[in-house]
Amino acid sequence: MGNNRKRKIDISKQNKEIEVKEETSEAEEDSADDQLLNTITNEEEDCSDSEGEIEDSEDEGDQHSEEESEESDFNISEDSESNDSEGSDGSSGTEENSGDSTEEEEEDSSSSEIEEATEEKETVENKQNSKKDVKKKVFRERKTEVKTLKSSTINEKLKEKSESAGNNEYDYDSSDEEDIRNTIGNVPKNWYNEYKHFGYDWDGKKIIKPEAGDHIDEFLKKMEDPDFWRTVKDPQTGQNVILSDEDIQIIKRIKAGKIPDVSFDEYAPWIEWFTRDVMQTPLRKFPEHKRSFLPSKDEAKKVSKFVHALKMGWIKTREEAALLRAKKEPQFYMLWQTDDQAEEMRRIHKHIPAPKSFTNISAFTTHAESYNPPSEYLFDDREMKQWDKHKDAPWKRKLHFVPQKYDSLRQVPSYKRYIKERFLRCLDLYLCPRAIKMKINIDPEDLVPKLPSPKDLQPFPTTLSVEYKGHTDMVRTISTDKMGQYLLSGSDDGTVKIWEVNTGRCLKTIKMDDIVRSVEWCPNNALSLVLIASGKKVVLINPHIGDYLVCSKTDSVLQEASKIASVMSERVKSTVEWSQPEDALYKSGVRLMLTHFKDVTQVTWHGKGDYFASVMPDGQNRSVLISQISRQSSQLPLTKSKGLVQCVLFHPTKPCLFVATQRNVRIYDLVKQTLVKKLMTNSKWISTMAIHPAGDNLLVGTYDRKVLWFDLDLSTKPYQVLRLHGTAVRGVAYHKRYPLFASGSDDRSLIISHGMVYNDLLKNPLIVPLKRLEDHQQTNDFGIFGVHFHPLQPWVFSSGADGTIKLYSN
Repeated sequence: MGNNRKRKIDISKQNKEIEVKEETSEAEEDSADDQLLNTITNEEEDCSDSEGEIEDSEDEGDQHSEEESEESDFNISEDSESNDSEGSDGSSGTEENSGDSTEEEEEDSSSSEIEEATEEKETVENKQNSKKDVKKKVFRERKTEVKTLKSSTINEKLKEKSESAGNNEYDYDSSDEEDIRNTIGNVPKNWYNEYKHFGYDWDGKKIIKPEAGDHIDEFLKKMEDPDFWRTVKDPQTGQNVILSDEDIQIIKRIKAGKIPDVSFDEYAPWIEWFTRDVMQTPLRKFPEHKRSFLPSKDEAKKVSKFVHALKMGWIKTREEAALLRAKKEPQFYMLWQTDDQAEEMRRIHKHIPAPKSFTNISAFTTHAESYNPPSEYLFDDREMKQWDKHKDAPWKRKLHFVPQKYDSLRQVPSYKRYIKERFLRCLDLYLCPRAIKMKINIDPEDLVPKLPSPKDLQPFPTTLSVEYKGHTDMVRTISTDKMGQYLLSGSDDGTVKIWEVNTGRCLKTIKMDDIVRSVEWCPNNALSLVLIASGKKVVLINPHIGDYLVCSKTDSVLQEASKIASVMSERVKSTVEWSQPEDALYKSGVRLMLTHFKDVTQVTWHGKGDYFASVMPDGQNRSVLISQISRQSSQLPLTKSKGLVQCVLFHPTKPCLFVATQRNVRIYDLVKQTLVKKLMTNSKWISTMAIHPAGDNLLVGTYDRKVLWFDLDLSTKPYQVLRLHGTAVRGVAYHKRYPLFASGSDDRSLIISHGMVYNDLLKNPLIVPLKRLEDHQQTNDFGIFGVHFHPLQPWVFSSGADGTIKLYSN
């Protein structure tokens, strides 16, 4: 029984000691919590005074509530202790009063008291744990309250700042680099390797480089500094920065592929922004289109295609596809075969034999390689010196050895270059790749472009119909009137003749003072005028052939034009002089005379018949002259000489002038007075040119036997070069109605070709040579000079050096 009392007293002492320790630990925890809260509030006080006051008031309230909770906990513990003491006293009193009880009852009471003491100990431990949980919960609540208070105060400050700025974000400056002390910007740091500083702070002072330790210092820091693993170096300032727990947590989350912000809820409930509110009116006030309720035509077309494919058997049903798969023979593959094995087998089966050596494929051996050659094959002193002379260039030697003579075969020594030749042969077999050269057998007819048959391209002139004879010298130029009834020709005999096309009769002959180099009939049907270039003069003649009303009207128009006073610059006046003919010349048909300062080689009309151009190759920058009949004035369009001008042409529909020099053709815009395009002929000398009636294609003849076709919409280079003539090309012409063009040369040949120009710009012109006509006689190495098509019929005129004009018809 005494032992039981001692045990009970020891247990009560232990409980009291545990309670005292708990009180001291609780007081320490309370003080630590208060210190932590004070540090948090001090940080907040640095941000704003008002925020600090709020936090202090909250801390005081929290401390007051915490003290009350602690007092209530202590009161509970004291009550439990008093109850325990009273219980113990009561039990002792009962023990003293019960002197008559038996020993068994005392033992039972002592055991019950031990059980009560252990239960009291367990209750005390449970109370301690509950008090710790309550304290932790209170501390967490305080922490969250401080954070919310901090964020709310910051938001209020930002709101006040935005209100003071007038809610305009551009009224104040902000930057993402305000916390950077180094102001050098994002420049390479190696620029400051040679200096003791590496930047400047906000005050413009140098930022001195910190002392850089060696590997030993780094090792000591790694061993002694517990924060070494979280220390990084700032590249801007060179200082070591210790990462906080929040920074490390963010780094870990980024490394793990998580969202850096812990408080962000990535599984927040979805908000239906567009369907959560039922609107009174629709967003679009327009009703649905009719096509929304009609079946799709595109889908109907697709379905019809599928149906047609099913009918034709192109698309198989599942049953048909299964039958086709069953009919196919099964294919087996090697399970363990690799790609390199296939390559090896291909190399073995397709073996390429080694090429023969040089000695085997060379020519047969000669007597010089014999061991006993004849004496004439042996080198003498002169040949030996020549052999030694080419020692540095052995490929220049006729033989690669020196012939030697031996009496018998057994006296022939060993070959000195045998080992070297064998070695080179082995290198060739080892290093040189082998390949089979496939010979391609091409039919020569496949290389020739497929052109339509000439029979399918009729009509075109094929037969000599009429021959016009009357000139005594070579006929250089020809022209027809607008209707094709009369033919005009000019010759070196100084005469201009007018012929009737159908009969070949000469209607009129006009004598000139010099060689006639160019004649042109006026393209205007309302005027009866002929333009003739002879020597330095250009003469306008009314031939009085054809309609009498047209001839009389032409005279009246020219008389009215002579009354208009023309104003020309001194530069033009020094180039050309307009004059009226004398009475005798007027009766012969001459109406106007233009005297130039140089010989005129070509004249050409504008499409409307009021302007004409004359060419003087020796005139340099005054080589092209444009004259107007209605005002009897002239002008010089070119101010600079770009070369020796050969001929000029007017564009049939646009205000453009084609000027051909020796090598190039330039196109000028007469309205804008600018160069539009420069055509590159790649020829030595241009002789003549002709323009297509549509104005999109140009034909150029050259003295170096070429005919060049230019597509003006395609390129500045020739679309096609025709080398059909053997000598110089002197005349080219387009037909105005039919897809025909012709070229005449000094080789007496007149070649008729088909030249179809399509309205579709994606199609290139079709050029097919059709017929070669050779009826002119060659005189003094000259052949055909002039080529001209009939304006209405598929006929062509040609004038030659033999003094005749020939008409070819279909």
